[in-house]
Amino acid sequence: MKYLVTGAAGFIGYFVAQRLLDAGHHVTGLDNLNDYYDVSLKTSRLSLLERSPRFDFIKLDLADRDGMAALFAEKGFDRVIHLAAQAGVRYSIVNPLAYTDSNLVGFVNVLEGCRHNKVKHLLYASSSSVYGMNRKQPFSTNDTVDHPISLYAATKKANELMAHTYSHLYGLPTTGMRFFTVYGPWGRPDMALFKFTKAILAGESIDVYNRGEMRRDFTYIDDVAEAVVRLADVVPQIDKEWTVEEGDASTSSAPYCLYNVGNSNPIKLMDYIQALETALGMNASKNLLAMQAGDVQETSADTEPLYQVTGFKPQTSVDIGVKNFVDWYRSFYQV
Repeated sequence: MKYLVTGAAGFIGYFVAQRLLDAGHHVTGLDNLNDYYDVSLKTSRLSLLERSPRFDFIKLDLADRDGMAALFAEKGFDRVIHLAAQAGVRYSIVNPLAYTDSNLVGFVNVLEGCRHNKVKHLLYASSSSVYGMNRKQPFSTNDTVDHPISLYAATKKANELMAHTYSHLYGLPTTGMRFFTVYGPWGRPDMALFKFTKAILAGESIDVYNRGEMRRDFTYIDDVAEAVVRLADVVPQIDKEWTVEEGDASTSSAPYCLYNVGNSNPIKLMDYIQALETALGMNASKNLLAMQAGDVQETSADTEPLYQVTGFKPQTSVDIGVKNFVDWYRSFYQV
């Protein structure tokens, strides 16, 4: 089967593309290789994917309408896994315009490519950030998510609405995946685990927001990639019996669906840091700070719907996942 994986040089994109290649599929990886974080990390991921003769890489910006249209028309993809985006809750607060081209304009170009070239299934990355001001735990895809607290979250909610429109108007099967705090080897330098590890090894203190009084549904990268690849085979179908008044908000009469992809086991931030200290064999000096704008105190995923359709539940423990990251970090950076 022919796949397009956008953001293939990114963290999740790399692991998903590798899983697809291992399964014997043909993968076109798309990335613009921007400098939001260290480009050498992205090119290192790409070099591993390029070992496969069934992988080809296209450097292209999602916002390039003509380039995207030409790519879709030339390749004739069976399925598209759209993982490229301008990421980061905190960066969206200081640089909101960076999110419009990639997360909004770019997503329309992906939708148009799928629509005009009869793609059989579009899967796309959403985020646990869409739950915003919701306080009920665990977060369910049947919850209302109309109160985001960052522009990043708003763009992800917009993606879900845009996908539904294309599913309804054009019969394009779309699946949105709300990822919960993904971590692990090859992770992003702007994420807490990467920043904490770098600082501790350098003998520097780490910034701990809300004085550590936070809980996160940390989800290991291998579990996320497994869930994505399994969901690729779960193609949403038309349901003529579904109604807005009585139907689940994560489904529709159109071929449209949403799933949480999380570990369903929220961990205290201080316990996460403790796991890192154990893996490093070093203690961290902590700067206990107030809550940051755009942040939430707790995330927790209801993943029962994911299990029902895939038979899979992410469950890698933080102790194992953090140790695997530390082992990779020490090897990659030779520290």
